[in-house]
Order: sequence, then C-alpha cells, then structure tokens
Amino acid sequence: MDIITDKKDWTWVLERSCPDCGFTAANATPATAATMIPVLLPRWQAALRRPDVEERSTAGTWSVLEYSAHVKDVFEVSTARLELMLREENPTFANWDQDQAALDGNYSALDPETVSQELVQNGLDAASAFGAVQEDQWDRRGLRSNGSEFTVVTLTGYFMHDIIHHLHDINA
Repeated sequence: MDIITDKKDWTWVLERSCPDCGFTAANATPATAATMIPVLLPRWQAALRRPDVEERSTAGTWSVLEYSAHVKDVFEVSTARLELMLREENPTFANWDQDQAALDGNYSALDPETVSQELVQNGLDAASAFGAVQEDQWDRRGLRSNGSEFTVVTLTGYFMHDIIHHLHDINA
C-alpha cells in the first residue's frame, strides 16, 4: 500500500506542546538544538540496526528506514533554510514536498548503514550550523512557500519537533 500523504499544517507545534511526542517547540533555540542533536543521533543509529528496519508496522506508514531517510533530509533542508535566513533578508524557501522526496529518493530501497552515516553527518552539520547562530540573529525571518512565516527561533522549534516526533513514531 502507498504511504498516506501528510497534508497537515504542523506549524501548530509552535503554539503548544505536541500531545504525541511531548516536545515543546517554544523551548527550542539554536543553542539548544546544537546540543540536543548530537544526543539524539545514537537513537537514530540504533533504530537503523533493527532487524525489521525495512518493514512497515502498518500499511500506509513509513518503515524505520524510511523515517530515517526522511530525517536525514530534514537535517539537510532545515540547515539550508537556516543558512538562507542568515544570508538573505526575508527569503522565501523553495517548496519541499516530503512525500515526493521519499519517492524520488527511493527511501524504502536505501541501505540502512548508508542512511545512518548520512543522517549522522547531516545531523552534525545541522548542529554546527544552529550552534553558530548568534543570539542577535534569532529574530531573522523567512517564509515557507505556503506563506508560513518563521524566525530563526521558530524554525528551530519546528525542525526539532520533526526530529523528535519521528523518534516517537519509530518508538526509539
């Protein structure tokens, strides 16, 4: 069965804690992301070593491998958006369709060890990029292609929720 497309607007996590994973995006800053990301990476690595890494727990839900490949890409996309916000005034982010990225990237057929290595590298790159943000840059703004406005701080919370929520999704 095909994956069910996620059409939700997850920006609500910027207003309240997530009832599923418990993450409170409002508490996230670039500095906390920089320290939190390296702590989370071993959980992703362990999940990618599971014997059932390629199996979907339910029809229409990503496998651990697919979630991990998505998170690998989330690190990369979020880092690029952060860097754009720091480089340009009020940029608009290119649209990123996560479901299309999963199809184009053939997530379900990827090698778990390769995904693990790339996820860790992208995570460390993200931690470094967020860690380099100066506090006087936290209010810089950017727009998602659908018009949702972010500051560096709200982008950080939104991004970190994605990483943590998917750990919840895979029970890691």
